[in-house]
Amino acid sequence: MIRKNPRGDLPRVHPSAFVDPTAILCGLVIIEENVFIGPYAVIRADEMNTDGNIDPIIIGAHSNIQDGVIIHSKSGEKVVIGQRTSIAHRAIIHAPCTIGNGVFIGFNSVLFNCTVDGCVVRYNAVVDGCHLPSGFYVCSTERIDADTDIASMPQVSVYASEFSEDVARTNNELIAGYKRIQNEF
Repeated sequence: MIRKNPRGDLPRVHPSAFVDPTAILCGLVIIEENVFIGPYAVIRADEMNTDGNIDPIIIGAHSNIQDGVIIHSKSGEKVVIGQRTSIAHRAIIHAPCTIGNGVFIGFNSVLFNCTVDGCVVRYNAVVDGCHLPSGFYVCSTERIDADTDIASMPQVSVYASEFSEDVARTNNELIAGYKRIQNEF
């Protein structure tokens, strides 16, 4: 469902993207080319800051937002998801948040008030209030914040990197298949 926010902003979806009919896109949301938005995803840029402004939620080209993911822009703050990035089932991305290119966010993970570049964040992890530079691997169920000694964290392994690339490739293939049959829904 594509709908405007109370201010009147409508999502902009590139014609090559696929948005599942059960997903909700609300407000100042920009979906770039060849993006997959899965069933029951909710992407809302509908809250204004005290000046009445809203920064966009931007989903970069060739990224995938899987089933049940929630992306929300609190008080008009910006959310940016880079290119070739995978946000897995039921993850929550809450503004302010910037996720760079080629990132994998595992299912049920929560990211808030952070920047994550070129990393793998496995399932049920929390990244809150920090900058996580490229190449780091966040283990499942781990909590990373401003007090975390990132020098002690593991680096992304070849296996984890290949897994992330495979998820991105698979979801990009889904786009073509769903676009082909979208009039059959």
